[in-house]
Amino acid sequence: MNFKRLLSLVVVGLFVVGCSSTRKKTDGEGDSSTGGASESGKVESTPISFNASGSDSGSINGLQSVNFEFDSSTLTNSELSKLKGNADWMKANSKVVLTVEGHCDQKGSNEYNLALGERRAAAVKKLLAGYGVPANRLTTVSFGEEKLVTQGESESDMARNRRANFVPSTK
Repeated sequence: MNFKRLLSLVVVGLFVVGCSSTRKKTDGEGDSSTGGASESGKVESTPISFNASGSDSGSINGLQSVNFEFDSSTLTNSELSKLKGNADWMKANSKVVLTVEGHCDQKGSNEYNLALGERRAAAVKKLLAGYGVPANRLTTVSFGEEKLVTQGESESDMARNRRANFVPSTK
């Protein structure tokens, strides 16, 4: 397991644990004049800031793009593991809606790649729903080969472009 992935899993785990803990309200807390906790005893949090390029940016802790094999809309076991982590992140961030973007490499026609990108996005949405993410918090779009992560022609460059990217926003 690479360091970046391990670090992401640790951060997600700490976030989930931190979000699930509660604190007892003591006398004097929760009074709006003191700026403490709300009446429910929970402290207000700051809004989450998202990068417009979504999981492709690598800067949204807990969300990772998933990659596909050539001409496929089926994820390998290692990519399913990443997707499960994304589902856990979505469950921990209940006010977030997610756009699943389907992407392809530059092989094939524009029409074919748009259709393949749509199949990829739809497959990922179905899997996320199967992991417990409400379908009404998920939308899909296909970009085919229009938004490449890398312009290279090597097989490794092409493989990086065959992906589903996740762009979160708040409700």
